[in-house]
Amino acid sequence: MKRSFLTRFIRIALILTGLLQLASSLVTAQSNSPQVLLLKYDGPVTSVMVDYISRGIQEAEIQSDAAIILQMNTPGGSIELMNRVVQVIRSSTVPVIVYIAPRGAMAGSAGTIITLAGHLSAMAPETAIGAASPVGPSGEDIGTTMESKVKEILKATVRSLALKRGEKAIRLAESTIESAQAVSASEAVDSGLVDVLADDVPSLLHQLDGRTVQVGETNQKLSLANASVQTFDLSLIEGLLMMLTNPNLLFLLLAIGAQAVLIEISTPGGWVAGFLGVCCIALAIYGMGILPVNLFGLVFMVAAFVLFILDIKAPTHGALTAAGTVSFIVGALVLFNSVRLPGYPAVSVPLVIGTGLTLGVFFFVLVSIGIRAQKKPVIAGIETIIGRTGYCVSDINPEGEVQVAGERWSAGLESHQSSIPRGSRIVVTSVEGLHLRVKQENPEKD
Repeated sequence: MKRSFLTRFIRIALILTGLLQLASSLVTAQSNSPQVLLLKYDGPVTSVMVDYISRGIQEAEIQSDAAIILQMNTPGGSIELMNRVVQVIRSSTVPVIVYIAPRGAMAGSAGTIITLAGHLSAMAPETAIGAASPVGPSGEDIGTTMESKVKEILKATVRSLALKRGEKAIRLAESTIESAQAVSASEAVDSGLVDVLADDVPSLLHQLDGRTVQVGETNQKLSLANASVQTFDLSLIEGLLMMLTNPNLLFLLLAIGAQAVLIEISTPGGWVAGFLGVCCIALAIYGMGILPVNLFGLVFMVAAFVLFILDIKAPTHGALTAAGTVSFIVGALVLFNSVRLPGYPAVSVPLVIGTGLTLGVFFFVLVSIGIRAQKKPVIAGIETIIGRTGYCVSDINPEGEVQVAGERWSAGLESHQSSIPRGSRIVVTSVEGLHLRVKQENPEKD
């Protein structure tokens, strides 16, 4: 009996030992498998993009990841920020694969050069790349001399980045800057401007597995076939700042902020409306520093709020408010709607019209209240005591003294009133100089 029990115990111990060894080997194998860090960015080239990619590369270097995939969809952005992104990517010790995805995405303008900065590049079907000619902050043409200088600098940049891609790729890269040429994903792959065409991340990893890529001064062979993919998300602050690249949100912040400030101006003394308005306007200004803004639209919106203020201070029965509403709607419609920069979102027309009309109605009501207040007769001085209540300090028959508003007054009876005994409650009915006329309050209760 004891021997049988001992035998079963040994068998169970051996089974548990085997399971532990198997689990340990699986964990070791999993920890030894390559890992790829996936970054996803959708929006214009901003300081958020620079910080996000920098953090991602640092994370990948700490984890000794096999590669970084930057999945990107961008209409472009400023040359200064683009250069910072290029520097961050080129200084990475982990291979960076720039992937234009999903379907319908684009690498426009500065996004073209960022794509070339990757150690490898790929595009999903139905995507586009190119149109990298330099323009002004609002999408306008820049001066001929300045344009020529900027183009030559950008062409030299793409030549150095596409040096190992062949003459055809270099010519196409220069053409995207010189003549704003844009090409499809298949055309970019055929010319050698982009390495592979991939439907999704697993397909991308499969196609790039085994390739040798130069990172800095060393060559690295990619082992990606069985790599696990870890997604690296935007931080909370980065996500909030990315929201400020939405022109509809910026428009609402600008409208709410200006309205709150005007409320503070029309009814001074508080601070909540003014503080809220300043915060909203500050956030809107930050966003307008990122997106291309049409100065013509900005002038119209400023003029609209000037008209609103004038109608509050010098009411014109709503004429200035109506003009301000029209100016506000026109300015908002063209504020972010730059036809020279495709890919940047525009402000929703129904949102603009609805907000403009709501704002106009609000200020019309505000002005109407102000006009009625101006027409109402002002009661000041001793007349304000009419209607106040008090009590008799002495009998009033027909003259006497009363206590009203904390002061003693000489008082006489209102016509058709009998005498009022001392201590009775009275109501002031009229004032004659410093003499009050009073009547008894609720005489039936006395």
